Amino acid sequence: MPIDISAPFTLPCGTTVKNRIAKAPMTEGLADPMNRATSRHETLYRKWAEGGAGILVTGNVQVDRRYLERPGNVVIDQNGGQDELRAFAAAGTLNDTILLMQIGHAGRQTPRRVNPRPVAPSEVALALPESAFGAPRALSSEEVEDVIRRFVHVAKTAKETGFSGVQVHGAHGYLVSEFLSPLANRRDDKWGGSLENRARLLREVVQGIRAEVGPEYPISVKLNSSDFQTGGFSYEDCLQVVKWLEEDTVDLLEISGGNYENPAMMMGGRGADEIRATTIAREAYFMSYAEGIRKATNIPLMVTGGFRTRTAMDAALEEGNVDFIGIGRPMCVDTDAPAQLLSDPDGKAIAYEQKIKPSKGALGWFCLNIIRHADGMEPDRGMTGEQAISDYLVNEENTAAALVGRKLD
Repeated sequence: MPIDISAPFTLPCGTTVKNRIAKAPMTEGLADPMNRATSRHETLYRKWAEGGAGILVTGNVQVDRRYLERPGNVVIDQNGGQDELRAFAAAGTLNDTILLMQIGHAGRQTPRRVNPRPVAPSEVALALPESAFGAPRALSSEEVEDVIRRFVHVAKTAKETGFSGVQVHGAHGYLVSEFLSPLANRRDDKWGGSLENRARLLREVVQGIRAEVGPEYPISVKLNSSDFQTGGFSYEDCLQVVKWLEEDTVDLLEISGGNYENPAMMMGGRGADEIRATTIAREAYFMSYAEGIRKATNIPLMVTGGFRTRTAMDAALEEGNVDFIGIGRPMCVDTDAPAQLLSDPDGKAIAYEQKIKPSKGALGWFCLNIIRHADGMEPDRGMTGEQAISDYLVNEENTAAALVGRKLD
């Protein structure tokens, strides 16, 4: 039988997903000053759940309030908020939707305004303006073990509060990804050096979560196909890591790429030599990498980035190199984009495309429209790039200001 986006899929753990469309994880910035979930998460995820996707992956839920991806992240770090998490989960699992909590640690990509002295595998600063990110200090071996315990604790909390599963964020240059990279990880202990050692943090996190949540609870990993940096985490490294993750009983692998220094996840690796022209022609940024990863593992695969038409999505599924299609930015505007796709077998383009270039406020444009949905408003499709930059900076400054005075030890 032909496979298309409407087909159900059963994950290795036994959970059945109603269709092949997944909302990709996107940062939300909606937490309260104690980094707890709020009613805005409930409003937003109810809209997304009602929008028809089989899977919703949350934005970053952090394991440590000292090290955030942005000021408004939800964190599970002895800060309460269990009832709010339950309401969040109840909304996001409506309409028979699978809700995965993405779990992460920002590492050296913690903004300076959150913490001027972040942590990393080694004391290697980002090759970016120091005004944005402070120089990191290296984690001790005992602190690395504490990071693992934190990931496991957050996964346990996710299960207890009603989330359908979890996704470990091992991509985009955050802490787990930093350990995988020989550029960021220059340790000479059991956490650094060989690929086996650099992958130890990721594997022990996954193994610890599996031991805690049991065999029937979905565990996903978001992993870079490559960092797209000379000497960094390579495609060959990725192929080996996914084999190990299959041994560790991962149920779903989301393929991405890049980090803050080379944001391939935002541009599909455009400009990187490894990206084939055919990838862009087929819409999906990382499909060419998924083909090779499929040969290396039986873990179900999700690819996010670039998909805009049902025709391309169905074709990718039929080729057999991907099992789930991730959609991100279009759902910042049209929360029912999956339902639109599912109701349009003719394959016409449905996904909203804004015309603002990345340098003209695109990130802020999408983040602000997420916030509008969370506040029960309609998206502002006519927002200009200049307006997006201005309003987004004000929002971030206000959110960061609310963190001042917190006790973080």
